[in-house]
Amino acid sequence: MTTRPPAPPAPSGWPVLERSILSTVLGLPGYAAIGIALGFTALGVFIDMNRINGLGTIFKGCYFAGCVLAVCWVKRRALFGPLVQPPLLLALAVPTVVLLSGGGGSSPGMAEHLLSIGAPLLNAFPTMAVTTGFALAIALLRYALQRRPKSDVRTRRRPPGQRTRASGRRSTGRRADEYPPSERPPMDRRLPSEGHRAERPPGGARRARRA
Repeated sequence: MTTRPPAPPAPSGWPVLERSILSTVLGLPGYAAIGIALGFTALGVFIDMNRINGLGTIFKGCYFAGCVLAVCWVKRRALFGPLVQPPLLLALAVPTVVLLSGGGGSSPGMAEHLLSIGAPLLNAFPTMAVTTGFALAIALLRYALQRRPKSDVRTRRRPPGQRTRASGRRSTGRRADEYPPSERPPMDRRLPSEGHRAERPPGGARRARRA
């Protein structure tokens, strides 16, 4: 009697698509990770607005920390959202700062408003580029390392006892030659057996009888 080899041990930690950058830490949903980056950025905007009435070092640090933490803590399956959010988050934060600081209030023209928004965007571009580069590097590293193992891929097989659409009979998962002789299912009646084929007269004899 042959014995089956023992099953391989289950991998430690959470499933690949549910884990964060650490296998033992459960990842956050996509909206929660985006909320973390948004909260850190809003905190930096609030502190710098009360401190220097603009965007300074604290905003840059909070913005960088929030975006990187979001990419690291999010679930593997929801990695795309935190990956693309750094430029969008900065494009949302800078006009908010301009509106809160009252930039361009003395010059109501459209060109002056665009300049008042574009200048802080240009000044914050290096911070956005560095933050986006770090987020992209972490995301690519996670895509490369956190892959679903082959043992988790389920093969689609027809379970035993399932009815087939063509014949309407239950499939037991065994072939006809695997049954015992007393339990073998009957052959299809529409296909003549070899004995019946041998008993049939040739075509010339049948024509002679008809004549």
